[in-house]
Amino acid sequence: MTKTQGDLAALSRFVFRAPDWSASLFFALVLAAVVGVAAFDYQFVFDDAYQGLVYVGIPTVVAALLTPWVDQLLGGRMTHNRSALLALLCEVIVVVFLVAAAVVALGTDLGQTFVFDVLLVALASIFAFRLFVIMAISRRSLLVAAVPASIQTVVAAALLFVYSGTLRYLEVGGPLVRAYLAQPQDAPSELLIIRPEDFLVLAGICGLYALAVHGFLVTIDRPWRQSLGVSVLDFIRGFIGHIAEGSDELETFFEGLGEEAVVPVTVMGIRRADGTEKARFVLPMIHPGPMGEIGGGNLPERIARSAEGLAFPPHATAGHDFNLVTEREVATLVDAAEDAYGHIEYATEATPALREQEGESKLLGQAVGEDALVVATHAPGFADDVDFGVGLSTASEARGSGLRNVMLVDAHNCNNGLEGDDLGHIVPGSQRSFDMMAAADRLGKRLAEADRGDLHVGVAWDPTDWEPEDGIGPLGVRVAVVEVDDQQTVYVLVDGNNMEPGLRKELLATIDADEAEVMTTDNHVVNTMEATNQVGEAIGADELVALVESLVDEAKADLEPVEAGMAVEHAEVTVFGNDRTETLASTANAMVQIGGAFLLVVVGAAMAISLLIFLLAG
Repeated sequence: MTKTQGDLAALSRFVFRAPDWSASLFFALVLAAVVGVAAFDYQFVFDDAYQGLVYVGIPTVVAALLTPWVDQLLGGRMTHNRSALLALLCEVIVVVFLVAAAVVALGTDLGQTFVFDVLLVALASIFAFRLFVIMAISRRSLLVAAVPASIQTVVAAALLFVYSGTLRYLEVGGPLVRAYLAQPQDAPSELLIIRPEDFLVLAGICGLYALAVHGFLVTIDRPWRQSLGVSVLDFIRGFIGHIAEGSDELETFFEGLGEEAVVPVTVMGIRRADGTEKARFVLPMIHPGPMGEIGGGNLPERIARSAEGLAFPPHATAGHDFNLVTEREVATLVDAAEDAYGHIEYATEATPALREQEGESKLLGQAVGEDALVVATHAPGFADDVDFGVGLSTASEARGSGLRNVMLVDAHNCNNGLEGDDLGHIVPGSQRSFDMMAAADRLGKRLAEADRGDLHVGVAWDPTDWEPEDGIGPLGVRVAVVEVDDQQTVYVLVDGNNMEPGLRKELLATIDADEAEVMTTDNHVVNTMEATNQVGEAIGADELVALVESLVDEAKADLEPVEAGMAVEHAEVTVFGNDRTETLASTANAMVQIGGAFLLVVVGAAMAISLLIFLLAG
């Protein structure tokens, strides 16, 4: 992950899951009652609360319940949870406007007319806010989206019309009409200043704000269409939908960005003497992102479910450009892994584990027959993803001395989150890329020439009680102990996204073995609400150390003679594509920075014109 991609991922902290619609309506009614008690001065407090429920609560409830029905009738996607939350937010906006106006009116000579003028601006503002949100979620045209967006404002205006007695200004209607559409006797005296032309002013301001929303959206959407060929509204709708309600709308957006790619899927099978599978290492050269279960975000768990034995799906050498665009693509990789598993040629002998280092690049390798498992790390240096091209070149260097297949794992086990300008992404041309290739070349030669011994393997697994919010995915912690000629090598796999600095060292210090390495899956289910959430960030190191220590003992007790082998298949999948992730991140970050300033300009201009309208109308 680059710094730009990290800034984009960090935006997830501003998004939260939408509460159930009933909870939003409950808080809306409580707020309306409190506002009534504060604003009105009847003889009994319950009368004050009732007035608040009528004038503040009813528009909110009607908008919350009616908006999804109207929006979906017009082809939109507004849900009841989102609608209720939107109505509640709009109610809060109106209350804030009125409280501010009341404070100003008390300290000046502006009086009640000023408060009512502010109310009109507030009602127009919530119309504009609802229009923006509905256009983003439902992707309707301005005129179509204006229908559900206007519900809360129209209901509030209708109540003002009826209870202010505005009809008395109009020479229309007989006794029956006046009986139902003019109820000034039941309304607070503050509403009796309303005139028919005030509603024309409200309509004019709403039209002005609608044009402002349209202009704002067109302006911020242009860079997206020019650089990516997609709309920013599709991104906003998908992002909010995934975080707020777990929808897969974001995948539809990503499909518009995707490019076809051919990726290796490497499988190392380990089976007992009776032919049953004991363990399986599976490494699709894909990045398990972008977040949550979108795309390949939960790739490790899907791979684990497909194996008969205990599955180990470590992190491959691939960055965010190789995120799958949809979850459907995961099935293609699982099928390729099954095909590779069926073509494995097994051997009963392996080499002891060997290490090579060049600069900060450290490689631990172990050959089984003519194949090899190689794990790369840069700890204690900070590192994130290894570029796809760097991984291919490094594996090729390791094969240069006669090895047939090489499973190159990015241990992904030491980083400092999103701090600093360089997040440790290892790209072609960097010093670390050349260091990895040099170390792989020497390691491949040593493994090809090393003596072989009988292979014994033991495994252990604990799904743990930790949740993705704790930085641990559903696969928990898995351990494999490989014994060759009395040398024991321990491979620890934690289902998480990278590790806090120093944690790998603590874990290795407690493992009783000749060689050991700690890996993470880079599972992005832990990144739904946090941009980093690394292993060790939320949970105590002592707890994880104790768990790994017990699992190593359990895996040693499970040691038995096995045979193992490796095979590779290639899968055609749709990924984000070269530089598309960086382009998306750069465009989104620019939209946030420039769009915020532009929004202030648009709001300021709209408010200034609103003031001019009030002056002319007055």
